[in-house]
Amino acid sequence: MSKHVFSRSPGHRLPLVVRGTGAELFDEDGRSYLDGSGGAVVNSIGHGVTEVVDAIAAQAAAVAYVHGTAFGSEALDAYADELAPLLPVDDPRIYPVSGGSEAVETAIKLARAYHLGRGQNRSVIIARQGSYHGNTRGALDVSGRAGLRAPYLPWLGHAFHTTPPYEYRCPFPDVHPGGCAVRHAEHLDRVITQIGPDQVAAFIAEPVSGAALGACVPPAEYWPAIAEVCRAHGVLLIADEVMTGFGRTGRWFACEHWGLRPDILVAAKGAASGYWPLGLTVCSGEIHDTVAESGFTHGFTYSHHPVGAAAGRAVLGVLRDLVPTVADRGRDLGLALHRELSTHWAVGDIRGIGLLRAVELVRDRDTRQPFPRHDRIAEQIIAAAKTEGLLLYHATGNTNGHDGDLLLFGPPLVVTPEQVRDMAHRCATAIHDVLGP
Repeated sequence: MSKHVFSRSPGHRLPLVVRGTGAELFDEDGRSYLDGSGGAVVNSIGHGVTEVVDAIAAQAAAVAYVHGTAFGSEALDAYADELAPLLPVDDPRIYPVSGGSEAVETAIKLARAYHLGRGQNRSVIIARQGSYHGNTRGALDVSGRAGLRAPYLPWLGHAFHTTPPYEYRCPFPDVHPGGCAVRHAEHLDRVITQIGPDQVAAFIAEPVSGAALGACVPPAEYWPAIAEVCRAHGVLLIADEVMTGFGRTGRWFACEHWGLRPDILVAAKGAASGYWPLGLTVCSGEIHDTVAESGFTHGFTYSHHPVGAAAGRAVLGVLRDLVPTVADRGRDLGLALHRELSTHWAVGDIRGIGLLRAVELVRDRDTRQPFPRHDRIAEQIIAAAKTEGLLLYHATGNTNGHDGDLLLFGPPLVVTPEQVRDMAHRCATAIHDVLGP
């Protein structure tokens, strides 16, 4: 590895990847790895899909770049027209960017611009404790993941945070599981009321919590109750589908599981499946028209990119055949994880939906006490899994902002039943290697 690369894993020599196919990657020594997490739950269509590569090459050969204020493009028009009917947003308008953090930045600015366009000076964004929405400053401010915020706290502090639907560690145990959805909604209502409804622009949350809290699926009543509170106060609802969108949970978008129609939706990751840096901010026609009349002071160099649109459209074509298979394959993964891991003394919870699954590790199953952070349990297991030829994603700090260990599964949607079982078995082997039987 070149010394000139600012590595994301300083002090460690990373193997050089040379090719990928389906749900497998191969390094320079010819060793294969099952891609159990699609990188950072990015790759949905699998590696080595030549029709996507060909679409990117064809558009780049025709026109590689134009600025979004100078030209539109046939590629972008065609992509938007094909994507729009799949979006759970009324009369959707699509603002393409380069990734999830940019999409979140666009969404929170858009919420502010909408209220200004209506003559209201609303500026506060409410998110959830333990959440993650990106690493740019605005996205990090709305994120509730303490460990990521800590070095930059002098720059943060404009957002407010409410309770997350973290069922394994429900903040309302006295009414769990039947009444906690109402409590979450009541808590959000109190936060909005305390700030002042005329100050709150939007509430942002993932329909299913992704990496930060590990595939937490909310109770059925949660989203209808939350949406009702937002509507009552004129607060825009932003659904962060960066990780859950484009089929990951078994529906095109996770919002669909609860009939949720957000005012703004953000997506990325699976949108171009890692073949191109692509993020999307989608708003309703009403929001678009209000902002268009008053003006939207915003923009990125690589927004509305024609090659990105070509990549997204090609990926969309592949996903049409894959999304209907996700529920069954996700069920296979969930059953395999329970079969391999449910009796292990350090496995506290196995949860998720579709092909987004998580394993929460604990020091004591009875008390749900986490391992102390200095033990670096998740990191040790990730390394052991890699030795076994399995790539996983991990997160930490889920219990109290500091302690807690999660293993996240989000394989390409092309994963086979045999590969799913193999992933669960290799994960179990890695846990045994680190923590014993």
